[in-house]
Amino acid sequence: MSLDPATIRRIAKLSRIRVEDAEVAKLQTELNAILGWIEQLNEVDVSDIEPLSGGATMALPMREDVVSDGGIAEKVLANAPDRAGEFFAVPKVVE
Repeated sequence: MSLDPATIRRIAKLSRIRVEDAEVAKLQTELNAILGWIEQLNEVDVSDIEPLSGGATMALPMREDVVSDGGIAEKVLANAPDRAGEFFAVPKVVE
């Protein structure tokens, strides 16, 4: 499949990308090369290959789900503009 300049302009318009006339030829070359690669991939016989759900077949290690404050409240609040105890203090926004 080969894209012509009119198709390149239409793709650019649908993508809401401004393309100058001088850029059309470059984009045409690049998009035609991409479509060529896709045609090469379509020629590969994958009928005997099982689909994969991920790159690895091993199970991910699980960790215990524990709620904590991180133990670094002072570091977190060190640069706070205003604080109330161990909390950020913010101006009242609702009257």
